[in-house]
Amino acid sequence: MKKIVNKKLLIPVFALLFLVLGSGFKSDFFEIAKQIEIFTTLFKELNMNYVDETNPAELMDAAIKNMLDELDPYTKFLNEQDVEAYKITNAGEYSGIGAIVRSYNHKLLIVEPYQGYPADKAGLKAGDEIIKIGDITIADFKDDASELLKGAQNTSVSVTYQRQGEVRTTTLERAAIEIDAVPYFDMVDEETGYIVLSRFNEKASEQTRAALKDLKGRGATKMILDLRGNPGGLLSEAINVTNLFVPKGELIVTTRSKVKKFNREYKTRSQAEDEEIPLVVLVDGGSASASEIVSGSLQDLDRAVVVGARSFGKGLVQRPLKLTYGTQLKVTISRYYTPSGRCIQSLDYWNRDDQGNAVRNTSFNTFKTRNGRVVQDGGGVMPDVEIMALRSNELTRSLTENHLIFDFATQYYYANPLEAISSFEFTDSDYDAFKKFVSGRNFNFETRTEKALKVAMAKDDHEILGPGIEDSYQRLLAEISRNKLQALETYRAEIQKSLEDEIIKRYFYREGLFAHYLGNDQAILTATALLADQNKYKHTLK
Repeated sequence: MKKIVNKKLLIPVFALLFLVLGSGFKSDFFEIAKQIEIFTTLFKELNMNYVDETNPAELMDAAIKNMLDELDPYTKFLNEQDVEAYKITNAGEYSGIGAIVRSYNHKLLIVEPYQGYPADKAGLKAGDEIIKIGDITIADFKDDASELLKGAQNTSVSVTYQRQGEVRTTTLERAAIEIDAVPYFDMVDEETGYIVLSRFNEKASEQTRAALKDLKGRGATKMILDLRGNPGGLLSEAINVTNLFVPKGELIVTTRSKVKKFNREYKTRSQAEDEEIPLVVLVDGGSASASEIVSGSLQDLDRAVVVGARSFGKGLVQRPLKLTYGTQLKVTISRYYTPSGRCIQSLDYWNRDDQGNAVRNTSFNTFKTRNGRVVQDGGGVMPDVEIMALRSNELTRSLTENHLIFDFATQYYYANPLEAISSFEFTDSDYDAFKKFVSGRNFNFETRTEKALKVAMAKDDHEILGPGIEDSYQRLLAEISRNKLQALETYRAEIQKSLEDEIIKRYFYREGLFAHYLGNDQAILTATALLADQNKYKHTLK
């Protein structure tokens, strides 16, 4: 069957259809009904009369996705499989092989096996490419092949994979997989506890509470809560985690929407676990949504010092709405505001540039914390103490998105045996090898300058300005391209941290990485020193 999609035709129609879901028929009912009728007749006539055979399900799926792409990236249609995956994410439990896998370009790659779970026991490693699951070849499978790895507990699945050019086969027995919200906690020193909160699923607040109690029982009188790389999750759990450190009745977040029932104030509902313990919260560019509610509210209430780098900047709230046939619409229903009144949303999806990209906020409003400290909206949570090595940048993001850091870590792992984490050292020659690796992969990313130049030098401008300007333009682009590799040195600290983290996980799993952090991570060392100097800690909050 031939897949037929006319985006120009379908997007406007679907954009109008979406008003039914977004407004709850509170807008002009006649206009909504009219547009639904137009679409219904269009869809029927298209499928009945088009010259080639169409697939109505695929056509509809593509049209819905194209329509939602016009809004924000968090408003999504969830089919039956997506709904189940969404439930698993929130519950933190499923049955499968126990590994993070990535599906792209008709490939299925092991990204990280969980220690002690079936994938790990079977010897699968990060970087292994799964080429067959049972009798199904991944390259020929149209849907998300990672779903084939899930199944009932104690059932078996045969996997054929490729590692460093060698094809191997193994059989795994699926097991119950628990995804901990708190994968690690320990003492940094005799007085300072350290808790990693990696996601806000249904276990987040209780596991954080349990870790807090355990560490205090071991003598912790100061605490570090690490939210770096935490993409968020349940709003309720963000409030419950914050409630561990602030008293009952505190306003944590306010949501505002055009739909009145979504305009709400969320306050803490229980007695705090500890209102007094000195607290540092770590954030970075991967800390989003619920992580920003926790860090932003604790900052606004002057309950914690925030250390790290500017957070992601997601100030939008989503809710799943049930549709027919077991499907759902995960829709953005409101913006949220921290106790000081700021919305930390960094991208404006409703006012796009000429290329259709969301515009990043560049104008910020100032607000005051409880103690009168100045904070700003519109660009994530800005830390009170900044760690430069954690700052995100276009180059590091591009290296990550193009899998170059991941692929180099795979190459490093098989070329460098390592018995103890204490022996690990990423040297200058290792970084030189990475730069050579990047050059050999024909890595190319477009800087903001290049994008602006290409927009400025449109085809009509070339013809008006003449060949001399065109030659200068091409020379400038070539010079920018030559100098881009020099940026690997400019951002070495940020890139090297990402490389070291990925490499250490290959040898010692995520738990080993966190243990390594205790004595080597700059953010943790800074936080520990700040907590040790109570005068400086209190001064930062005042």
